[in-house]
Amino acid sequence: MSTTSPPLDELRALIAAHARPDGGTAIGGLLLSRVEDVEPDHSLAEPLLVVMAQGGKRLMLGDEVYEYRAGQCLVVTADLPVTGHFLDAGRDHPSLAMGLVLRPGAIAPLLLEGGAPRRTRRTAEPPSIATGDASPELLDAVTRLVRLLDHPADVPVLAPLIEREILWRLLSGPHGDMIRQIGLPDSNLTHINRAAQWIRDNYAEPLRVEDLARLVGMSTSAFHRHFRTITATSPLQFQKRIRLQEARTLLLAHPHDVAGAGHLVGYDSQSQFTREYRRLFGAPPGRDAARLSAAAGSGEGRRLP
Repeated sequence: MSTTSPPLDELRALIAAHARPDGGTAIGGLLLSRVEDVEPDHSLAEPLLVVMAQGGKRLMLGDEVYEYRAGQCLVVTADLPVTGHFLDAGRDHPSLAMGLVLRPGAIAPLLLEGGAPRRTRRTAEPPSIATGDASPELLDAVTRLVRLLDHPADVPVLAPLIEREILWRLLSGPHGDMIRQIGLPDSNLTHINRAAQWIRDNYAEPLRVEDLARLVGMSTSAFHRHFRTITATSPLQFQKRIRLQEARTLLLAHPHDVAGAGHLVGYDSQSQFTREYRRLFGAPPGRDAARLSAAAGSGEGRRLP
């Protein structure tokens, strides 16, 4: 899709006008991102549609690399530990993107009411992340959703209708099989997302894979296999990633309390915490915290995957 198309120009202008440092908006589930910094970021992507309006991003999940640029979209259907690099972004040309949280409760009714077509016959687990061009219809719908921020009185009535349209466009498009899994209560994706949410809520607690498998009604071997297929990591590695990212958040508020941050997220050994933190973020906790504090002072906004 051309990056000079009028809908994309309007979407850029709307994001630039309404993006806040926390990424949130007055519309539930709608996120806006304006990023000037090109530093790599490590995040846990949630089920999300992202449409890039300006710039681009390269994501790494395990050994796989995904790239998307202006006029293209990213679809994520699970909690995934990704590393991202912004492309063609800077102070005079920030990365601009919108995101919409993909909620099971909003997708499931469309499967029942609309009978969204199944794109392919399933022979394997659908991917949990994909990129591609945003269709003109999808781009039009997301632009109209963001445009509602200029008309707050219309949000309660029109935002749910436009969200429904966006989800229908996704279900009817090339990523429909992926989106469908979010709305199916008994899909492997739904079970693994439940387990991932438990880990996120209890990341500082000891983790037994057998207990998690029992929680979602799977055998231990099947659970471990599906978890790795969907998230590209093991449950224990997933927990470690969350612990380290939570520690990083704590250090942003208290940059001099390295030992306290490690302990609060579940590390009994400070040396192990420091070693694993450096391995993920490229610097020891104290030095990384100082850099994060400087970046926060610059007004850098929330980053979407």
